[in-house]
Parts: sequence; structure tokens; C-alpha cells
Amino acid sequence: MTTVALLGTGIMGAGMARNIAKAGLSLRVWNRSREKAEPLSDVATVADTAAEAIDGADVVVTMLFDENAVDAVMKDVRLGPDAVWIQSGTVGVDATARLAQLTDRFVDAPVLGTKQPAENGQLLVLASGPAALKSSVQPIFDAIGQRTVWVSDKPGDASKLKLVLNSWVLSVVAGTGQAIAFAEGLGIDPALFFDSIAGGATDSAYAQLKGKAILKGDFAPAFGLDGAVKDAALITEAMQEAGTDSAVMKAIHSVLTQAADRGHEKSDMSAIYHGFR
Repeated sequence: MTTVALLGTGIMGAGMARNIAKAGLSLRVWNRSREKAEPLSDVATVADTAAEAIDGADVVVTMLFDENAVDAVMKDVRLGPDAVWIQSGTVGVDATARLAQLTDRFVDAPVLGTKQPAENGQLLVLASGPAALKSSVQPIFDAIGQRTVWVSDKPGDASKLKLVLNSWVLSVVAGTGQAIAFAEGLGIDPALFFDSIAGGATDSAYAQLKGKAILKGDFAPAFGLDGAVKDAALITEAMQEAGTDSAVMKAIHSVLTQAADRGHEKSDMSAIYHGFR
């Protein structure tokens, strides 16, 4: 039986872990804060250290916050010669290219989705890496996702597509928060905005979802605002390297940072609304 080690059991990792176990794969989990991994003890072995989780594993999945977190964990462990490393955290283009140099059995596989899709096994998996590794990693992708998009056989290309997709997601969330704050500033009921676009060409299911949560004051994190700040910075950097004007993303990053500075860092990214107020 394939043994999977999953490192990072936060908002996304916990749901991914349960679906990997549900698929019948042997699973070990580790998290820097063990209390976040303990609830998974009914479906997985909770390891005390990352090295313990990885020892003898056939596939290692990292779902950690950022490049620094991945570096801090992976510098102290040794992958087995036949182990495949699936790197699923969003760490950016340059970091992914550097990490891929650590092993020739590396698959760049960021995921698109938030807490509920992760819990339901409905993530979109973006993958790039050697074709010879597909059969080893596809069972994990099938467990956590509704669909896998193989971008290329070059690690880093999946991370590029992830940043493109996240640039759109952050733009939608920012536009939604801005519209609500703007309507309120004008003395207009912001619910009328959503009623007006409903069912039309300018409607968006995601804007409706996030907008209704903002109107209710429900900022329980499905995707944390701190992660959105991090991703906006990565997107800005990648845009500049690609020769794309990054002015809009810089502005979104600024408003996200303002919302975080106002105490909403651990709220959902829709709390960007507070940055417009």
C-alpha cells in the first residue's frame, strides 16, 4: 500500500488529509502546531516530527504556508531515493524552481480552492512534473480533487498558472469588497448591488458567495487574508518579471495589508472589505 506523508494540516491540509485517507491510502500527518494535527488521529498517524512522518513514505505532500515554511521543514529531512515530493503550497515561481532542484522526483502541484472544496475533495489540482511520476501521484490528486490539469512536464509551470488564477480570484474578491464599501459610503443598500447583477452577464457566483458573507459579517476563514497578502505579493513579483503591469495587483496588496493591519489578518480574505472602509 502507498504510504503518504502530508506536512501541514491547516485550513487546506486537514481536508486534503481526510480525503487521502478516505481513498484508502496509508497516511501520516505532521504540523508544526501538533494540536492542529491531532483531530486527524482517527484517520492518520500523527507524527511528532516532519522527519518521522517522511521516513519510509512513498509520497510526501507539503501544504505549508510559504517558501520559508517549506525551507524550514525540508532542510531537516531526507527524502527516500524513490519518494515523490508533491509541493502543493503556493510559494511562487522562483521558489518552486529552486525547490525542484532538490530532487528529480518533484511534482509542482498547487491547488485551487478553499476550505469547503478541500474538505469535499473538490479541489482543482494544477500539476507539472516528469511524466514518469504521473502514475505515482494521480491517486493522491484523484483523492483531493475533482479535476487535475497537467500543465507541462516542467516543474514551475503549474505554479505560474496558479498565480494567474489567484490574480483573478483576488481581483474578484477585491472588487466585491470595494463595491460593498462604496455603496455603503454613498448611503445605498449594498444588497441592491447583488440583486442588480444576479443572473446577468456581470454576475459571478464567487462574488455572490463572498458578498453575502461580507454583508452578514461572516469572516470565518475559508482562505485566510494573511495568505491573500502573501499571494498578492507573489503575483506582483511574477507580473513584474513577466513584463506585465502590476499596478492593480499592487493596489490590491495594499488594501489587503491595510485590512490585516486593522486586525483581520486571520479572517477570511473577504475581510479585504475592511481595508476599503
